[in-house]
Amino acid sequence: MMGGNMNKMMKQVQKMQQEMVRLQEELGERRVESTAGGGVVTVVANGKNEIISIEIKPEVVDPEDVEMLQDLVTAAVNEALRQAQDMVSQEMGKLTGGLKIPGMF
Repeated sequence: MMGGNMNKMMKQVQKMQQEMVRLQEELGERRVESTAGGGVVTVVANGKNEIISIEIKPEVVDPEDVEMLQDLVTAAVNEALRQAQDMVSQEMGKLTGGLKIPGMF
């Protein structure tokens, strides 16, 4: 009796692992976008928490105030990474039914 349940459970775990691999690949292709300073800095990240691009409008580049530009870039990057993490958490939650699996994301 126990053997049958154990085999069934192992098959479910293997299926979930395969789905996670597929989802990780898919999330690597997904993009999130964040802006700062009313759109003068735009950052695009993917579901692997990688920054894909940073766009800076020329009008915000002021040699007299480099600190402001650095702050805008930092804010946009942090927000893009937060959005990417939220996207991954939501998708993983759908896959695992809300079950928290240690070591996974």
